Amino acid sequence: MDEYRLCQRCVMDTSASNIVFDEDGYCNFCSDFLKRMETVPVQSSMLVERKDAFIERVKKQGAGKKYDCIVGVSGGVDSSYALLLAVQNGLRPLAVHLDNGWNSELASQNISNLVDKLGVDLHTHVIDWEENRDLQRSFFKANVVDIELLMDNAMMALNYQQAIRYGLKNILSGNNLATEGLVMPEGWNHCKYDAKNIRRIQKRFGSESIETHLLLSTVGVINHRFIKRIKWISFLDYFPYDKFDAVEILKQEIDYLPYPYKHYESIFTRFYQGYILPKKFGYDKRRPHLSNLVLSGQMSREEALDLLKEPPYPDPRQEEQDRLYVMEKLGFTEDTFRQYMEAPEIAHREYGSEQWLFDSLMRLAGIFGMM
Repeated sequence: MDEYRLCQRCVMDTSASNIVFDEDGYCNFCSDFLKRMETVPVQSSMLVERKDAFIERVKKQGAGKKYDCIVGVSGGVDSSYALLLAVQNGLRPLAVHLDNGWNSELASQNISNLVDKLGVDLHTHVIDWEENRDLQRSFFKANVVDIELLMDNAMMALNYQQAIRYGLKNILSGNNLATEGLVMPEGWNHCKYDAKNIRRIQKRFGSESIETHLLLSTVGVINHRFIKRIKWISFLDYFPYDKFDAVEILKQEIDYLPYPYKHYESIFTRFYQGYILPKKFGYDKRRPHLSNLVLSGQMSREEALDLLKEPPYPDPRQEEQDRLYVMEKLGFTEDTFRQYMEAPEIAHREYGSEQWLFDSLMRLAGIFGMM
């Protein structure tokens, strides 16, 4: 077994199989991130100029239409702040939300507060619960790492669907370099456009047909991006973004209720990231998330290391409540869930995947300057 090492600049460690350290003890994840950050304007005047030009373009492209952009909302900080900024900058967004049956009470309340106080329309797509339940059970039976592929893929498909419905060219996302710019370690997740993988796993392990659960394939992405010219915009990168400042602003503006960690607005995501990933697969997603905050100057490395000394669930009672709730809702007994947790991981590609196609097409797009 290789010797354990911890990056001397961020908090990534050798739990990431593809981590590499330089002579100073700095890892490839934070070095790559800092190179990407060099491409983002840092002077406020440049940011304002860039932002104003983008806002004007969105308004022009949406002129005469009911809305001028789509903003997907989950109830989390990033997407909530993106919607707030869109409205404050004079845009007319349609808020879009995907309900797969796992929203926490905080998420539901945050979304309700957002649309009410900002006066925006909300489109919610509800996935049939029995269908969603069967799909998630199939992913458990498959023992693949990225169970959240289901939610992420459907969410992106929904945003594109609504953009096409209203003839819009811009989807404003809460994705951003400051809190999500660090590349996820190899094997910690899977290609989010892999509809083939979802279909194959469901065909092998499931019983319900896929009807209300939207799917986005590689061909769909190519069609939306390069033929229909719909842009997926990391909107928060047009602003000086500090997550902690954003939380305080959201509290003041919409009575926002924060979460202890990133993506904990969903009960299942909270359990998946806080329990299943670290205990079954050995991955703690707090490491890349906290490393992002350290590298963007929003948290000290010492603060991040102190947080990592604590378990992913700040409250052990909440952990047990979530475990029992997820087991009951998905129909697992103690024995079947124990067997799942003890079973070895199986790679997504073992069930059929279109990731190779996506990677190949993205390389070609890069070569021809289409990215």
